[in-house]
Amino acid sequence: MTENYFARYLPLLIHFTVTCLLAAGIVTLSYFIGQHKANKSKMSPYECGMEPVGDVRQRFSVKFYLVAMLFILFDVEAVFLYPWAILLKRLKMFGFWEMMTYVLIVLIGFFYVWKKGVLDWHKPSRDEAL
Repeated sequence: MTENYFARYLPLLIHFTVTCLLAAGIVTLSYFIGQHKANKSKMSPYECGMEPVGDVRQRFSVKFYLVAMLFILFDVEAVFLYPWAILLKRLKMFGFWEMMTYVLIVLIGFFYVWKKGVLDWHKPSRDEAL
């Protein structure tokens, strides 16, 4: 090893030190300069813009979460269409029929979810009917 081996890391050490000092300085300045006036609305728990009322252990509908998971599922499946569309000319008819099979499987899943009523927000669930 050469004598200048550790000298090559000096710019990295300086960068790391300046970054840490800058971050600590910004946090310290915001603590001293910032206004800290506590009131009832600031100290109340934030619940998506709604006033927290009722019991924490109450039942609630999970349809929103089902729709969110389905959105993610179908969104990820739709992402696979982009590379296929770019490579369609090179894949020729084999790639076309493979993607049509893929789209058919996705559509079968979509129609299954639709027939199960997961996407119908107006129909009461079993928990709401009780």
